[in-house]
Amino acid sequence: MQWLASLLFTMFLFAWTGFYAVMFVVVGPLMAFRQRFVMARIWGGTLLAALKLICRLDYRVEGAENLPAGNHIALIKHSSAWETFGQVLLVPPHVWVLKRELVWVPFLGWALKLMRAIAIDRGAGKSAVQSVLEQGKQRLAEGEWIVIFPEGTRMPPGETRRYGVSGALLAIENERMIVPIAHDAGYYWPRRGLYKRPGTIRVVIGPPIPAAGREPREINEQAQAWIEAHSRH
Repeated sequence: MQWLASLLFTMFLFAWTGFYAVMFVVVGPLMAFRQRFVMARIWGGTLLAALKLICRLDYRVEGAENLPAGNHIALIKHSSAWETFGQVLLVPPHVWVLKRELVWVPFLGWALKLMRAIAIDRGAGKSAVQSVLEQGKQRLAEGEWIVIFPEGTRMPPGETRRYGVSGALLAIENERMIVPIAHDAGYYWPRRGLYKRPGTIRVVIGPPIPAAGREPREINEQAQAWIEAHSRH
């Protein structure tokens, strides 16, 4: 039955996202960014509710009080598809850094552009980092948070890779903080595969990490150590 539930939710995920993307492209241009973000939260919240109803997979958040006033940079563990829509309920109005191939997808890509996502060529090295710094500075100045998956790709539970430097540099250059966010979604919804295990995903928002006057490597090491330690199942 859980396999059937997993398949049913996946069908709903694609159908709902496709429908919502088309609707968003039609009405989104008439709205301010914050209104668009409310729409994004309805999209994400509906998916989370459906996931709980169909697959009996819920979530809980610890440490919400650690979100500081103002707008900063959130680094989120990337191990599942869950966080790609769960993030809209976790972080105040934000834009996210993503691979540019996503904005080429009809309707979905147009919707992402309306959400002012920062699309980068992950293979471009320094130019990709520079793109994040330039666009991120503008978004921060306009009041949005920035969400980054520092590993750059989904990692199996219990595994990680060197964190990208763009988030730390962005925080240093704009006198913002890094907010680490850990979760164990990969144990319930693996990065590859259809099956979703029932249970409760644990999301932990960590204390903000000051960046001013520090080295990017030092910041990343602190953030990665905290995130990986709190992502264990």
